[in-house]
Amino acid sequence: MSGSRLPAVTLTLKQFLQRQRVLGLYRSLLRTIREVPDQADRSYLQAWARDEFQRNKNATNQDAIRMMIMQAKNHLEELQRSLALARS
Repeated sequence: MSGSRLPAVTLTLKQFLQRQRVLGLYRSLLRTIREVPDQADRSYLQAWARDEFQRNKNATNQDAIRMMIMQAKNHLEELQRSLALARS
């Protein structure tokens, strides 16, 4: 008996696009974290990002998700600014 590769619940187009946005933001955050020079800070930030995204992965309230996306973008931009200042 072969198992279906389709998810149990099908996402709407809006949910699919939002999911792609979240995954892209997560990847960008991890890429930026890789640029942190100190290994201890890098490990802490990776664990923090993973925990935050894991903790909120089952969120369904669209307004709450949009707010979390904005917060994650703000954290990403702040980290990028800090890294840029450290390089100069």
